[in-house]
Amino acid sequence: MKLKKTYSAIIIALLVVFAFSCESCSSDKTADVSADSVFSNSVWVGASFTQIPYYSREDGPLIFYGYELIAHTSKYLGPNGSVMQISNGMNCQNCHLDAGTKPWGNNYGAVYTTYPKFRDRSGSTETIYKRVNDCFERSLNGKALDSSSREMKAIYAYIKWLGKDLQKGTKPKGSGIAELPFMNRAADAEKGKIVYTQKCQSCHGTDGQGMKDLEGTMYQYPPLWGLHSYNTGAGLFRLSRFAGYVKNNMPQGADYHTPQLSNEEAWDVAAFVNSQPRPSKDLSKDWPDISKKPADHPFGPYADPFSEQQHKLGPFGPIKEFKEAQQKKKTASR
Repeated sequence: MKLKKTYSAIIIALLVVFAFSCESCSSDKTADVSADSVFSNSVWVGASFTQIPYYSREDGPLIFYGYELIAHTSKYLGPNGSVMQISNGMNCQNCHLDAGTKPWGNNYGAVYTTYPKFRDRSGSTETIYKRVNDCFERSLNGKALDSSSREMKAIYAYIKWLGKDLQKGTKPKGSGIAELPFMNRAADAEKGKIVYTQKCQSCHGTDGQGMKDLEGTMYQYPPLWGLHSYNTGAGLFRLSRFAGYVKNNMPQGADYHTPQLSNEEAWDVAAFVNSQPRPSKDLSKDWPDISKKPADHPFGPYADPFSEQQHKLGPFGPIKEFKEAQQKKKTASR
């Protein structure tokens, strides 16, 4: 009798585990879900570095090195890097949270599935190598990696491994940064300063210079402005990118399930942070077709009548409506 009860208990426990596992799986058809990457309520969650097949695959050590370069960039490639010194001291995961695996945390979910692809910013078809170097030159305010270097190959291998279970050509929900609705007003840097003081400065500092780890070798909380932060060519210098990023990830402990900022607070704190001084970048070769510039691209010239100030802070709705109307005219005239 005791043996039967034991078997029954085991079976019930297995059924409960199975039911819980099924509940967290998605019916989303954009990926073949495995134990390494899952969908939670149809949102992509990247595999943990602990699942990297270090010993079971020939390229396992290379994949792991790629993870290391993303998580601890400064250790290898920072101002005092052990391999080379080509970046500002930030780590890739300071912007691509949890080494590029966090839902709506500027993750790498759609990188391997969608590249190579044409990008209006460069006016050309870009590879993953080009996209990675964009980050080094803009977000890390540094120099490009040689595409044939072990470091670039490792980063590529890691990104490929993260996207291995996703169908080519698809962009799973939760990839990159969420898009927030535009406000009916311009973002307000003064209001954003209040948000920053209340919600951000305990980690990033009153001077926005971030906080390093106990060893003083890497940023635990990155600088948001100043010489060691991202430059004016970085994606986060666009207000919509920064606002969408902080909405689902900041302050510490927030995620897309439990955001701590309202949409307006996210827009306003983005305006405050991006109004602070930072390194500049020559953007003269960006957006060769200026009509393709997004509504919140902060530098002219533009193919519309709106000011640079409005492109920088909004309101962005009228700009978007104008661009859509122009596109309809072009389509109708064909």
